[in-house]
Amino acid sequence: MAVAKKKNNVVMPPVVEGETFASLQIAKNLDTEISIEEKLRLLYKLQQTDTEIDKIVLLRGELPLEVADLEDEIAGMETRCANLSKDIAASEAFIAQKKQDAENARALIEKYEAQCKNVKNNREYDSLTKEIEYQELDRQVSEKNIADTTLALNEKKQHLAEISETIDGKKENLAIKKSELDSIIEETKQQEDALVKESEKIAEKLDARILNAYNKVRSNAHNHLAVVTVERGACGGCFNKIPDQKVLDINASKKIIVCEYCGRILVRPDIDAPQQSAENSQE
Repeated sequence: MAVAKKKNNVVMPPVVEGETFASLQIAKNLDTEISIEEKLRLLYKLQQTDTEIDKIVLLRGELPLEVADLEDEIAGMETRCANLSKDIAASEAFIAQKKQDAENARALIEKYEAQCKNVKNNREYDSLTKEIEYQELDRQVSEKNIADTTLALNEKKQHLAEISETIDGKKENLAIKKSELDSIIEETKQQEDALVKESEKIAEKLDARILNAYNKVRSNAHNHLAVVTVERGACGGCFNKIPDQKVLDINASKKIIVCEYCGRILVRPDIDAPQQSAENSQE
């Protein structure tokens, strides 16, 4: 939505965060370059234009959310794959190191066993025997580490393959949904672009405070209606009864009237009629 621009030689009042139509209807420092009736007419036209844009967006259904969810899910799974690949590489490096340690231990055992045949005293023999026992223990620990890590490594590789297969399936589904979404967007792009430009053009004619209030009320309404007409004496947004005196004020279009139940701005049913006067609307 476009933000209202400053008009030449007009000091625009500051935008108040969280301001709604309820506060604007009693404000005294609104831009008075155009009449209240014209502002109401512009607001109603802006609402109608934005509603048409909403209808186009509605045609896309849940596809944009589904596409976004799939993209996030795939990104998360690819991150898990990357982490698993790092773990697998680290495990393979660990196994290679332990295989080398076991091989070194076996070589030392053979060396010490050969030396035992040429010992000159019991102390030297006992020392070599202890070294052989130590290296044998080191070899056994290395081989156990190899076995345990290999088992975990195979599980990680299987898990990685399963995730990769799942990712492939989700990517195919994502491609289908993106194609459907792109097709819908392409069909309505020209119409939507024209409506967006029209909405921005109307918004430029409204002062910032009114536009800010419009956007706030619209974003909080479940049907995105911030400006509604009075039909059969009731609010067109929440359908609550409007007092007769307030209906007269709404028909006069001389001030901003807000529904006390839902906060939407209320306008007469024929507000968009060209050059419609308040007096004629009351007849």
